[in-house]
Amino acid sequence: MKIVADTNRIIAALVKESTTRSILFDKNFEFITSDYTISEMHEHKDELKAKTNLSDEEFDILLTLIFEHIKIIPESYYKDFMDECKNDISDPDDIPILAVAIAAKANGIWAHDLHFKKQKRVKVFTNMDLLKLSKKNEFD
Repeated sequence: MKIVADTNRIIAALVKESTTRSILFDKNFEFITSDYTISEMHEHKDELKAKTNLSDEEFDILLTLIFEHIKIIPESYYKDFMDECKNDISDPDDIPILAVAIAAKANGIWAHDLHFKKQKRVKVFTNMDLLKLSKKNEFD
């Protein structure tokens, strides 16, 4: 199942050992995200490092490990969908996430932001939704 990971879900996995991190490492899902997510992560690196209490080296290792489970989609792949997504989502930082989902024909977006739920083009999954799907896949 191909799922687009919103930047906030990736940050949640980075900040602490949690359900979010477990979901990210779940082999039942193929996670992808926009290359813009990398820019956002680097833009907030100091703030994220402070939240994790990790050294530069530890932070970089954990970030690398997390991105081993997420395929980065270059803008050239989804840029044709950016304009049409501008009317569907209120946060400009999330337009690339929606555009990737449409371009990649993803099964959905993994996000907890309410504005994703307001758009009707792509299904939105929460942690709880993905946990239920994972358990279902274990027994199929």
